[in-house]
Amino acid sequence: LWMNGGPSQMDTFDLKPGHANGGSFKEIATSVQGIKISEHLPKIAQLAEHMAIIRSMSTKEGDHGRATYLLRNGYLPQPPVRYPTLGSLVAKELGDPRAELPSFVSISPFRNFNPAAFSPGFLGSQYAPLFVGEARNQNTNGEMSADSYDLTVADLQAPKSVSAQSVSARLNILNSLNDRFIGTHAGPPAVGYKTAYDRAVLLMRSKAAQAFDLDEEPAGVRDAYGRNRFGQGCLLARRLVERGVTFVEVTLGGINSIGWDTHTGNFEGVKSLSATLDPAWATLMSELGSRGLLDSTLIVWMGEFGRTPKINNNAGRDHYPNAWSTVLAGGGIRGGQVVGRTSADGTTVLDRPVSVPDLLATACHALGIDPMKQNVSNVGRPIRLVDPAAKFIEEIVG
Repeated sequence: LWMNGGPSQMDTFDLKPGHANGGSFKEIATSVQGIKISEHLPKIAQLAEHMAIIRSMSTKEGDHGRATYLLRNGYLPQPPVRYPTLGSLVAKELGDPRAELPSFVSISPFRNFNPAAFSPGFLGSQYAPLFVGEARNQNTNGEMSADSYDLTVADLQAPKSVSAQSVSARLNILNSLNDRFIGTHAGPPAVGYKTAYDRAVLLMRSKAAQAFDLDEEPAGVRDAYGRNRFGQGCLLARRLVERGVTFVEVTLGGINSIGWDTHTGNFEGVKSLSATLDPAWATLMSELGSRGLLDSTLIVWMGEFGRTPKINNNAGRDHYPNAWSTVLAGGGIRGGQVVGRTSADGTTVLDRPVSVPDLLATACHALGIDPMKQNVSNVGRPIRLVDPAAKFIEEIVG
């Protein structure tokens, strides 16, 4: 669950009631004694036993583009190396190349901050995400509407003017040309292209594509997730996980480029975003649990950084990577606990600082992936999945 723009830890999972930096939000009790979170996340609060709240994230990148890359790729941009995004790494390690559905699906991504942060990098296009719900349903001003939630796969069906026989013939010709080209140019780019194209054709011809048809779900279920892009995205995520898709990401906050980037009107913005996040995330966990899938599905809640503890003159909070929060839940995680502690004013980490490599190494361990495994990069240098300096958070990995 990617929180585009950087969510305020002070108004979600690490409130500071009674301090001037705390703002107007109140804490509420959760299902775990002693753990309290924002009053605007009441449904999530009742599932705290599944969650490990990390309140001691500490990084140095306060720029949207660089921080987005760091959190999603595990490394800072270092040309000419093209580091792969987390979803591509996981898809390579755990995905089934024979599956009809892609191993990595990205729902409603907002790539403007750093397109390379969504790229398979040196792993090749066969591990690229399938993007759905991107740059669609624009209003009359050309802006994305937060209430539009068409999450179908673009161009899955051939034009009505082209017969099925013609489509099949054209695809056969294309496949023949691709095979001929690879016969004399069998490099990674060509092989990656053909593999990705073959997977696309497989999806076009497969009944598994019905996973993207949310109309199959009862109206009550769709309502429970929330009739908005993120809520329906979480419902789609559940449907994809049920069908064996390895990695699914759902973005909240990419509409109109604002999202969690609350430099002004922070409290109104976070309250509104929380109202979208809370039912969607809670219903996702509940439904995964009722289907016996929560214990095998790792949920990661994060953005690129946190927000300043001090409230600015526009009732907003600015970028703050020094001390902020992320959450891990579900598969492989010992829930019902908090990791780390920040100061009373929220400005510094007092206990158990966690770096980005530490977080990603923990996620790898929860998934049964060796974070020290190496892939050969586009410059011929072996690179580990996670920075070798990483130390996974032992107390939360079961």
